[in-house]
Amino acid sequence: MSGGRTVRGRRAARRPGLGERLRARRGLVAGTVVAVVLVVGGVTGVAVAATNGPDRPSAAGSPGTSSTPSASSSASSSASAAAGRNSAGGFQDPAVPAARSDATPVRVTIPAIGVSSSLEDLHRGSAGELDPPKDWNSAGWFSDGIVPGEVGPAVIAGHVDSPTTAAVFFRLDELVPGDQIHVAMSDGTTRTFTVDRSERAAKSAFPTSDVYGPAPTPELRLITCDGTFDTATGHYTDNLIVFAELSSD
Repeated sequence: MSGGRTVRGRRAARRPGLGERLRARRGLVAGTVVAVVLVVGGVTGVAVAATNGPDRPSAAGSPGTSSTPSASSSASSSASAAAGRNSAGGFQDPAVPAARSDATPVRVTIPAIGVSSSLEDLHRGSAGELDPPKDWNSAGWFSDGIVPGEVGPAVIAGHVDSPTTAAVFFRLDELVPGDQIHVAMSDGTTRTFTVDRSERAAKSAFPTSDVYGPAPTPELRLITCDGTFDTATGHYTDNLIVFAELSSD
């Protein structure tokens, strides 16, 4: 976490150390978190998205999440989303071939930021929100959505921090175009994605259609919380979304 790393001939600006970043995010004073941690559905943590209908997950109410549903894209059938398949109903291009296997993701590795995490299965909560990972140091795959490597936008989410320290996606904001994300599958294969871009968005204006909407090729979104930690609500104000495309498998 010391100093910037060189990327394609340019040096990134120096990133603050862990202590500095935690203090900036959560207002730590003498090692104490000055924040209200909300618990929703028995799960405390960071969840990650918004919804414009019953077939798009929304953000769970937890530290760093309070997205307001978007009203932009049309809903697809939940059956198509759950299967990660393409249908003539409009979720994906019906000409795209069906899934290649029944393999599911079991681990995500991101060498550029030192992430190597098993993957929890994430689902939607009772209010349609995307439940966060139970473990601060584990990422989770939205298993009611697209399988990484199949056509469409697969989603992996993780906490940015815990009440006391950094969590699995604490350094997600350091990723730059060209960085690689490796997703190990249950059949022993690995599907590699290359980062295309990152986007920060206020939770009140979460880009639902960009994250969960149709895509003609295999894509991946990594999501965590970002922005200012609001001690009055126990939420971060923004989300960080990293967009990546399949480069090899």
